[in-house]
Amino acid sequence: MKTLLPPGWPLAKGYSHGVMARGQMVFVAGQVGWDEECKFPGPDIVSQAEQALKNIVAVLKEAGATPEHIVRMTWYLGSKEEYWAKQKELGAVFRKIIGSYNAAMTAVQVAGFVEEGAKVEIEVTAVIPDA
Repeated sequence: MKTLLPPGWPLAKGYSHGVMARGQMVFVAGQVGWDEECKFPGPDIVSQAEQALKNIVAVLKEAGATPEHIVRMTWYLGSKEEYWAKQKELGAVFRKIIGSYNAAMTAVQVAGFVEEGAKVEIEVTAVIPDA
């Protein structure tokens, strides 16, 4: 994987402007922050994001991938205010589960989620490098 930074652009904080990769692609559907019994660990964005990221790692594992193979991540937020207010805690959870490398990332606020009580949904694309 190669991160892309056009000349003169500032380094992105916590993500990359772009990523280039070659290999087998893995697409992980949006994961909300509930466990295998469809129960949320809590009503807050931090606990739900932590569980959603754990769910993503579990799906990646089924493909023989790890978090380092993630090249693109999209966060769907119920509240951008809650997201910004909890940035420090979310960053800590992200680093604990995913690591400290930088994928191309997008975050958008949505009107709502199909799953009642969800605060966040996260989807990823990963690329397992060619051998």
